[in-house]
Amino acid sequence: MKKLRGISASPGIGIGKAKKLDSEFFIFKKEEKRIKSKNVENEIKKFYESVKKTEDEILKIKLNIEKIAGKEYSEIFSFYISLLKDKKLIERVVNLIKKEKVSAGTAIKKFIENLSNQLLEKDNFLRDKRKEIFDIFEKVFFNLSGKTEKLNEIKNGIIVAKDLSPTQTVSIDKRYIKGFVTCVGTSTSHTAIIAKSLEIPAVVGVADAMEEIKENDTILIDGYDGIVIVNPTSVEIEKIKIKEEEIKQTKKKIYILKNKETITLDKKRIKLYANIEFPEEVESVIKYGAEGIGLFRTEYLYLKRNDLPSEEEQFLSYKKITEKMEGKPIIIRTIDVGGDKFISAFQGPKELHSFLGLRGIRFSLEKKDIFLTQIKAILKASYFGDLKIMFPMITTKEEVIEAKKIVEIAKNELNKKNVRFKENIEIGIMIETPSAVLVSDDIAKEVDFFSIGSNDLIQYTLAIDRVSEKLSYLYQPCHPSILKLIKLTIENAKKNNIKVSICGEMASNPEIACLMIGLGLEELSMAPLAIPYVKEKIIKNYYYKMKEIAEKIINFDSHESIINFLKKNLN
Repeated sequence: MKKLRGISASPGIGIGKAKKLDSEFFIFKKEEKRIKSKNVENEIKKFYESVKKTEDEILKIKLNIEKIAGKEYSEIFSFYISLLKDKKLIERVVNLIKKEKVSAGTAIKKFIENLSNQLLEKDNFLRDKRKEIFDIFEKVFFNLSGKTEKLNEIKNGIIVAKDLSPTQTVSIDKRYIKGFVTCVGTSTSHTAIIAKSLEIPAVVGVADAMEEIKENDTILIDGYDGIVIVNPTSVEIEKIKIKEEEIKQTKKKIYILKNKETITLDKKRIKLYANIEFPEEVESVIKYGAEGIGLFRTEYLYLKRNDLPSEEEQFLSYKKITEKMEGKPIIIRTIDVGGDKFISAFQGPKELHSFLGLRGIRFSLEKKDIFLTQIKAILKASYFGDLKIMFPMITTKEEVIEAKKIVEIAKNELNKKNVRFKENIEIGIMIETPSAVLVSDDIAKEVDFFSIGSNDLIQYTLAIDRVSEKLSYLYQPCHPSILKLIKLTIENAKKNNIKVSICGEMASNPEIACLMIGLGLEELSMAPLAIPYVKEKIIKNYYYKMKEIAEKIINFDSHESIINFLKKNLN
């Protein structure tokens, strides 16, 4: 028996025989088939037919995922369809058939090989989307050749692979495949998101999985804690079954808490809000008992399209959410592109360090026309409910002042047209950079509230890429420096009589959420699914005890010692 550690990608327990999966596409790489000139048009026709067949299959997958898990999880497949409709990509394969007189299958293989060539390195789109292009054209190849993917032949097993693509993940039949383990990946990858939506147990980022696990080894995967046990003992199997049953019972119990107020044992009232990325998630916000939306990300309106959303399109989207929330507060974060999110319609400069470049409020102040349109749409929607505006990626007081000027311009333009809106709409900022924390006393005088974005605050303070699997061990939410920055932010907010909350992943962890309350926070925003778990932990503990714990912990010197102390001292 041996234990391998990875990253929890999708909760659940899976037990079965290891079925190792290599990319079969490479098996056929050496098969190069030449054709005669008279057969060129026929090969092109076969290629187009295979593209159309693949497009139809992806559309069915998209609609199925949308039905099961919601529109937000199906968007990756919209992107795949857009790749199949991309004339430039399709023409590359067609040109290979014409010029080199090769079969459609050979042309696809050559096209994929060319994605690594220096010639195509100059094409930013091909370079950045190589993985997705490989995935979808591999599917076109199999449809063309009539060969069956090995994934479809696996029965009663655990898939072990270097990586799985979204299209492979969505093809997993839970009746026969009990979960998967991959060498690469993160908890926020498309594959992980789809696995969660389909409730397929998964552990990713197990670097040595392909070497350490042999074909037909018995595998036990714990998708809750990111553990893989190879050839487990009967004792280990029994322990994991008991754990799974306990988790099922806990889930049933905490969902009963939906309509219960979040109040500590000594009557301290805490408010729990939800973070969402798409309008469709409002159903989950209501389902899990959130008191409002503490972070509504608006990037979905701008991404994966070749034009910019109009003021009316944005207004209708925000209005729809506002009406569904029936008067509950909603904080709308203005567009936060850059980093790992790009607008296709905006051809900005290629940046070496995109997370440190033109992103967040910097982008909005650079492209004031885009920013002004969004602000007007938010203001118009504010008439229909309790909307608030929040600016992301703030580093200086001057950025806040400049952004507020745009809000005033938007108000003036709407007033001239006699458009109704909430005149005294609240304005806040994300505190997600160390510089924002250090000048938060001054910035607090310019805004109505702070929202601590812990994900980026950790990234920028500890100087790590938070989606890097190699550096995941350094991503420490309770690093002493992070807690000191959060404490200072809370103190400066209260000193200036403005509201302060936290909306990063730290709020989703029940123990850390209690620590945040002990530091002085009364509002937390998290993924909707996390709300019952956090609520249960809060109502089982005393506020005075959380404060005592926070006072002690703030002087600890390591993330690990803080986490251990929280687990030992909270009910």
